[in-house]
Parts: sequence; structure tokens; C-alpha cells
Amino acid sequence: MKTWVYKGSRKADTYLYIEHENDFSGVPQIILELLGSLELVLDIDLAKRDRLAIADIDEVRIKLKEQGFYIQMPPGDQQPETLC
Repeated sequence: MKTWVYKGSRKADTYLYIEHENDFSGVPQIILELLGSLELVLDIDLAKRDRLAIADIDEVRIKLKEQGFYIQMPPGDQQPETLC
């Protein structure tokens, strides 16, 4: 599962994982606004990995399949998809 990871300009240590490079169509507008401008920082193949540095890889896979994106927030921050 190829995945692209973007860093938001408005919130430190917050990353957006999506299934298709530069395709933000499945991400709610409110989340895009919260993140600000996005910069590609990494592309990874989740099928070839057992874990990620911070995020739970199984949760990332599930969120990508269910909603088309995953937000990695700093520990203790509220997930923005709960605002939608």
C-alpha cells in the first residue's frame, strides 16, 4: 500500500497520510484548513513495513482504507477528524 505523507504548515509535528500523491479530494476541507499548506515529506509502502516510528501502522492502514486519509498528531492532541 503506497502512501504519501505531508507536513502541515500550521501545526508542528502533524502529518497527513494519503493513498494517492497530491490527491486531497478525500480529506475534509476543515482538516485541510487546520493543516495549512502541505509539503510532501515522505512516500512509503506500508505493505513492506511492520511498524512506523510514531503512528500505529495498523491504525494507519485502517484509516486509509475507511476514510482515505490518516492524521498523525503529536501525543495528547485531539484528532482533527473528530471535528468534522
